[in-house]
Amino acid sequence: MDHFLYQRGALHAEDVALAEIASAVGTPFYCYSTATLTRHYRLLAEALDPLPHLICFAVKALSNVAVLKTLGTLGAGMDVVSGGEYARARAAGVPGDRIVFSGVGKTREEMRMALEGGIRQFNVESEPEMRALSEVAASMGATVPVAVRVNPDVDARTHAKIATGGADTKFGIPIGRAGAVYAEAARLPGLEVVGVDVHIGSQLTDLAPFEAAYRRVADLTVQLRAEGHAIRRLDLGGGLGIPYARGNEPPPLPSDWGALIRRTVGHLGCEIEIEPGRLIAGNAGVLVARVIWVKAGESRRFVILDAAMNDLVRPALYEAHHDIVPLREPVPGTATEPADVVGPVCETGDIFARDRALPPLAEGDLVAFRSSGAYGAVMASEYNTRPLVPEVLVRGDQFAVIRARPTFDEIVNRDTIPGWL
Repeated sequence: MDHFLYQRGALHAEDVALAEIASAVGTPFYCYSTATLTRHYRLLAEALDPLPHLICFAVKALSNVAVLKTLGTLGAGMDVVSGGEYARARAAGVPGDRIVFSGVGKTREEMRMALEGGIRQFNVESEPEMRALSEVAASMGATVPVAVRVNPDVDARTHAKIATGGADTKFGIPIGRAGAVYAEAARLPGLEVVGVDVHIGSQLTDLAPFEAAYRRVADLTVQLRAEGHAIRRLDLGGGLGIPYARGNEPPPLPSDWGALIRRTVGHLGCEIEIEPGRLIAGNAGVLVARVIWVKAGESRRFVILDAAMNDLVRPALYEAHHDIVPLREPVPGTATEPADVVGPVCETGDIFARDRALPPLAEGDLVAFRSSGAYGAVMASEYNTRPLVPEVLVRGDQFAVIRARPTFDEIVNRDTIPGWL
């Protein structure tokens, strides 16, 4: 469920008409619903009860500081994968003891930054990283909690570009080497081994891969405890999918995922950490765009928008589907006709949808891309010197711009011309 509904013939975010925001902010823009973010977080918390747990929002999915503060106020932790994301989490007021640092390429500078600012744990992904973290922590006289990310070699049954649990991915260490890696970690100064970490992919719509991975984690936990390691946390990652198309068979519910977690690892007495991103933010956001032209091609019709692949890259990158709906509710029975929905960027791949059945659209009409709250604004760019898309947060009948659209002067003035020119 989300809070983007038609009211009196106009699409609203909670109690604010999206067309009203478009008039004030211009298009394109992202809009997020506080009520939907809150609802999704609370559903996950209920799903994990009564297990001790921490829900660490995956900042990579939607990193705006206002959104992070909204979730942090609810009690969320943060899963970060860079120094920049760590800085955003701290700017949002999230304490270090609720921040988990993940990622395959942490630098020594990022390690030091997190140790100085406070960190719950590092999820280490390789022996070289583990040794570097030991060196940094020991040089600071610190001891840092660590979990080792293991690769369970499980087929996540998702898009190849977002599957992370197979044997040939760059993520984690092979689960068969875990015993030796944990033994070395226990010997290294500055490290306190506290947990096991696993994350097999994103947008999973089947619980079977989760079950296979979690059972291997449970077996590994028993083994590691027998080898003398005090494993007290299990970071089970994220990845549960969301419905992108209204006609899709819905993926498993958060309550189903929670029941699976209790069934597979609940008996171990560990604190559970999960790292949902898309599941909280995906359906909490829309991208609103305006029709520039409707163009008749040789054999197809093109709806050209003022949003482009630089604003929402998922369709071009992943062949991802987003429902596209007009902000004015169509009259029941309105006939649809197929069209390619495209942006103005000079790339053949700047296509949001092909042969999409849409109600009649004309120059100036507004449309919304549903389910675009995750991996939308965070992956946007200024390709073609198009200003970075702004972001808006709605709460009830209020809205606020939480990232402004830069002016052309601001964009150009970031560049410097060397003195010899």
